[in-house]
Amino acid sequence: MLGRGASRIGATCAIVGSVLLFIGTYLHPLGADPSEAVAAFTEYAADRLWIATHLTQLAGVALLVAALLCLAQQLESGSGTEWARIAAGGAIASLAVTTALQAVDGIALKAMVDAWATASAAQKEPAFHAAFAVRQVEIGLASALSLLLGLTVTVYGVALLVDRTYPKWLGGLAIVGGVPTMIAGVLTARGGFSGLAMATNMSAGSLLLVWMFTLGVFMWRRGRVPPGQTAV
Repeated sequence: MLGRGASRIGATCAIVGSVLLFIGTYLHPLGADPSEAVAAFTEYAADRLWIATHLTQLAGVALLVAALLCLAQQLESGSGTEWARIAAGGAIASLAVTTALQAVDGIALKAMVDAWATASAAQKEPAFHAAFAVRQVEIGLASALSLLLGLTVTVYGVALLVDRTYPKWLGGLAIVGGVPTMIAGVLTARGGFSGLAMATNMSAGSLLLVWMFTLGVFMWRRGRVPPGQTAV
């Protein structure tokens, strides 16, 4: 059983992580079509906050994963033990993929688009192709992350549904956000950062942020109630 203090820690991680991820996503440049490489690279090269934005996103995800691990520990003491253990493994794997994605997108791609933007006319084309190659690695990692994270959140949803620690609708909300996140992963794998893939991913991501923030509120409340009672 997760103690009240630990429940508060999980709640704090969920709420602060949600806020950090929202801020990082809000600051991310979205003016250019990400499927149009030249326009996107031009926008990225001009963004002075690019690295800070992506490190903020990484910090947010790390805190969210910490909250999910606290949640899994809570659920392991109830009827959702098996599902919670599977979900915890998925959460750790999701953080690993997120770290790789931010290293490629937030650091490597930025270096490549900056080199392309300042390259001489003779070096412009090879610099672009080098940046484009890094972009393809980013697309692969983004697809894998959406698939893995969506599956992880869906499993957490199932664990919440079979357990009585939190309201059932929290489990339903997790599934509603997790399934389209997986769909976004498939769309990204098939067509890159297409309009449909981005729209699906952004909508699903918004649902997941709402779910995590709400979960944090309930975890905080649970830190104030005696063991054995349900936070409502």
